[in-house]
Amino acid sequence: MVKLKVAILGSGNIGTDLMYKIERSDYLKMSVMVGIDENSEGIARAKSRGYEVITTGIDGLIARPELFDIVFDATTAKAHQEHSEKVIALGKKMVDLTPAAIGPFVVPCVNLEQYITSDNVNMVTCGGQATIPIVYAINRIADVEYAEIVATVASKSAGQGTRANIDEFTRTTAQAIAQVGGADRGKAIIILNPAEPPIMMRDTVHVLVRKQNQELEILHSIEQIVKDVQQYVPGYRMTSPPVFEGNKVSVFLEVEGAGDFFPSYSGNLDIMTAAAVQVGNEIAKQQNVVV
Repeated sequence: MVKLKVAILGSGNIGTDLMYKIERSDYLKMSVMVGIDENSEGIARAKSRGYEVITTGIDGLIARPELFDIVFDATTAKAHQEHSEKVIALGKKMVDLTPAAIGPFVVPCVNLEQYITSDNVNMVTCGGQATIPIVYAINRIADVEYAEIVATVASKSAGQGTRANIDEFTRTTAQAIAQVGGADRGKAIIILNPAEPPIMMRDTVHVLVRKQNQELEILHSIEQIVKDVQQYVPGYRMTSPPVFEGNKVSVFLEVEGAGDFFPSYSGNLDIMTAAAVQVGNEIAKQQNVVV
């Protein structure tokens, strides 16, 4: 059997980086890049690598269903509603990299198995992919009452799509901290740092727990989840050991990108595309795709 054929909706930074990661997949095959700007760099790069390109957006894609089995949407939350309806109507799978949150939230190392057969899965946000595993790791040991995350990313790594989705970012991430991470309440903050040279993505996780005196168990749980994330994001790491202060636990993270299309400081974008490809791989394996 062949690999699942992939269509990428959105020829911007995220869509272009996705293309490079999909090329390395054992279960997915890059097929078509879809955009609305025929002069975009993503369209040009896809064409130069021998892939089909469509510059009439979603309508151009659904007119050619033979080109794809699964769609990765790297556009905007506003556009995703229409995209999802049209793709699912064709019986195809959708992996959503926008904060639209139409499908269930998925963080691969936490809950992918639960939603592997869903028609549409949502990749939350870059901050969510980086921090929710930590909230989950602490919650399974000590019962998280409240979790607050601060995602700090280089201003240069925040393109038009990211900036257009800032409001959705905070709402979507906060919801997923509770729904996926297991916290009773969640809050998300994003900071775009204009420093030169650009800083690497940094994430801070603060949680309040109900069960105290669980420091060693929490540490082991966090260390294990970090290893799980590193299976698909090798540049994911803690910058220091967790800090315990009464019922408060603080964890400090750094995400270095793989340098496929983005600079290595753009870990915020890289973790999204890497997590999305991980989901696509598992969907393909679940469908018994043999390569």
